[in-house]
Amino acid sequence: MSTSEKEASASEPSEAEVSGMAKQLWTLRGLNFSYYATTAVLLPFLPIYFLNQGFTSAQIGILMTIGPFVAIFAQPFWGYMSDRYNSLKKIIFLLWALTILSSVGMFFTTGYPYALTFTLLLYFFMLSSVPLLDSLTIKSALQARKSYGSIRLWGSIGFSSTAVLSGWLLGLFGGLGSMPYLYWSIWLLPILLVFFLKDEKGPGQSIDFRLLAGVLKNKSFLWFLLLVLLIMIPHRMNDGLFVLYLQDRGGTDTMAGLAWALAAVSEIPTFALLGRYMHKFNELALLFIVSVLYTVRWVLYGYITDPFALMFLQATHMITFAVFWLVAVHYVDRMVPEELRSTGQAMLSAVFLGVAGITGGYVGGLIKDTWGGEDMYFFGAVLTAVAAVLLLFTHLRNGRRV
Repeated sequence: MSTSEKEASASEPSEAEVSGMAKQLWTLRGLNFSYYATTAVLLPFLPIYFLNQGFTSAQIGILMTIGPFVAIFAQPFWGYMSDRYNSLKKIIFLLWALTILSSVGMFFTTGYPYALTFTLLLYFFMLSSVPLLDSLTIKSALQARKSYGSIRLWGSIGFSSTAVLSGWLLGLFGGLGSMPYLYWSIWLLPILLVFFLKDEKGPGQSIDFRLLAGVLKNKSFLWFLLLVLLIMIPHRMNDGLFVLYLQDRGGTDTMAGLAWALAAVSEIPTFALLGRYMHKFNELALLFIVSVLYTVRWVLYGYITDPFALMFLQATHMITFAVFWLVAVHYVDRMVPEELRSTGQAMLSAVFLGVAGITGGYVGGLIKDTWGGEDMYFFGAVLTAVAAVLLLFTHLRNGRRV
């Protein structure tokens, strides 16, 4: 065998390595599927559950976003710890176990202070696992020469299928009172699958604090996070309050589940196709287009009063959030040092789920209670229009620098 043939042979993965990579990818597909299936019980039905407890829209907005707010502090911490101790698997398992324990208190206590406390804890732990799962998915996808989107789309499949079935199952087993048992049943699958997961190791056992400080001083990265904030405030507002707005327009619980199922199903082709061609597009240019589309989306939500039309409008998730998330994840992965990728993804999620969540939930709920849901969406359209203008200027400025 010639030297070149030996080198080629050495670079090709062995049969055992190929089998191991295939097992890892299918495990990650299952984890994405089952994790997002658990969120499909909470997102459409938890606001209605809290409404039946007698809480106002502003209170529900806080309940749906207070956990993401504290994730501002939790996610960078867990991201750093996973980088520092070179383990994603154990921390993900720990966070999911604490999520389930917190849900017991959320479902079986009464009164707003208790609901606030346990909902905060639930989201504190649950959302902290998202950037870690994303980081593990990205690492494994790169090793297997697959796209992140081809794995993440299974999360959309899990969410959409569960959102469709949840309304029917809840009706079959006694309504929202059976919601805790449905939620815990779905958690059995991700808890089981995590034991079959291979823990991807990072590049080193320690973090250079000078590199971390460099990320925090990176003006381009911080400016990007500010733009993300402007785009995501109305998105998170819609996450927490859409089902209440739909009910105001005559929508039913079943329609709420179908609306979120449509949103999740619409993501699937975007995650499947765009991930393959991300390298051909400029991220900032794509985000400018997304911001414009978001502006149109929120204006339509404000003007349209028919609940069926509002339900089908959730399918615009395909050309707004799905594109945004793929672009943002890849952009952050490229902007930060390799050994701090988990930390960078955690900072992105902290802004998306944390700052944008609490701002969108509280301000959106306040506007809805005071002036109505249509003004809530018009407010969101103004924010995304501002983001579009800033993204255009940023893209043009960066182009001139090149």
